[in-house]
Amino acid sequence: MTRAGQSVLSLEGLTKIYPGVRACDDVSLEIAAGEVHALLGENGAGKTTLVKMIYGLVQPDAGRMTLRGAPYAPPEPRAARAAGVAMVFQHFSLFDALSVAENIALGMETAPPPRALAQRIAEVSQLYGLPLDPARTVGTLSAGERQRVEIVRCLLQEPRLLIMDEPTSVLTPQETEILFETLRKLAAEGTSILYISHKLEEIRALCDRATILRRGRVVARPDPRQSTAREMAEAMVGGAFDTTARARRDTGEVALEARGLSLPAPGDFGTALRDVSFALRQGEVLGIGGVAGNGQEELLAALSGERRAPRGAVFLQGRDVGALGPAQRRALGLASAPEERLGHAAVPEMSLTRNALLTAAATRGLAPRGMIDWGAARRFAEEVIARFDVRTPGPEVAARALSGGNLQKFVIGRELLQTPVALVVNQPTWGVDAAAAATIRQALMDMAARGAAVLAISQDLDELMEISDRFGALNAGRLSAVRPVGELDRERIGLMMGGAHDMEVAHVAQ
Repeated sequence: MTRAGQSVLSLEGLTKIYPGVRACDDVSLEIAAGEVHALLGENGAGKTTLVKMIYGLVQPDAGRMTLRGAPYAPPEPRAARAAGVAMVFQHFSLFDALSVAENIALGMETAPPPRALAQRIAEVSQLYGLPLDPARTVGTLSAGERQRVEIVRCLLQEPRLLIMDEPTSVLTPQETEILFETLRKLAAEGTSILYISHKLEEIRALCDRATILRRGRVVARPDPRQSTAREMAEAMVGGAFDTTARARRDTGEVALEARGLSLPAPGDFGTALRDVSFALRQGEVLGIGGVAGNGQEELLAALSGERRAPRGAVFLQGRDVGALGPAQRRALGLASAPEERLGHAAVPEMSLTRNALLTAAATRGLAPRGMIDWGAARRFAEEVIARFDVRTPGPEVAARALSGGNLQKFVIGRELLQTPVALVVNQPTWGVDAAAAATIRQALMDMAARGAAVLAISQDLDELMEISDRFGALNAGRLSAVRPVGELDRERIGLMMGGAHDMEVAHVAQ
């Protein structure tokens, strides 16, 4: 039973077909007033297509929708918003150079005068426990504060249905709890919430009901509070899957080391690295946590060679590689996988074969004597696809055609199968379903067990606690003292990520 019982949104037989795939196949579900309803499924299950149809971004090929008892078929998001449907996307759509109020005004059909809008923002943000200064420049806000802007922009529309896509992916545990309190308050007032997340323990804590999609079809409707996270995960994938297992491993010599690494901010709203030092040994996983925007991207760029640090040094197996570029560092065994999949880790318009060639040409011998061996490149791409269960028709498909989670599996697999000396990865399982996340985490730990060094940068604390031997937190470009994971708990790590500690600069471990 739902809290209210009155239907707000009803979907009947919703179907969307793309060439070669039924993205949504006869999907039916109902969301009641005041209900927090989870939409679950592995990557490529059809979740994104479904919410795009609800929000007017995609038109269904068959089926019908009803909103508060009336036929509902929004031709565009503007119509959805006018009908009382709002959506907070996983990726923020904000302009850094504009103020909070200016960004919110851009998302409104008819914005009130600036002073009245600023007052309304302050009132709504305080009412729902999401304090915001309307005059603050968005570029100066933390990731959690940026999400507040997106949520408040939706709340000013007074929606009857709020769709949230992976809302806690950039939040600390403390910020997540604040968000949950806000959502519970909204639900108590009668707002319906459609909540998408791969974090199943969050689903169990927050949601009243759940609908699980697999390959475009509804396969289960569990009660999240009565089902375990594993039961829901197995329903998502259609069977049991292996959980990660930590193999006993011994650490060896220092493989990757940073000494006093400092790097200017890349732009007006980037983050400068400040005297970052660590030593990562063979057979070790070092977890680096931090709220988004605290220097994670800058650290990966400095280590991979994409940006040369004017101060400090980077050593790979004792060799100073600070003056070398990315290709030279790769040839020596330093691999990397950035957070941004399309445009950074992969070229959208290029095939998977060509994207595989981009980073593996030297390490896998795909271009002997300067001549590309396309057969070998294709076979390598096929190996990545098979080993990491990348859902795609084949290696000649363009990277942009893959779902976010499947592209993430391809990018991570491409780097792991090059057997590097050291791997630096940012957000390894971001947007990836439970089974795929378990596969990636196990692969990272197996890689360390074989003697490689792994630096895992992540905002997922459960992930870091599961795979890491030691942990450090990035805050405002500074790295805390690195400590064994066994000495820390979630609360302490969350506080470290939020900067509520002395931010003692880590000393190089000997």
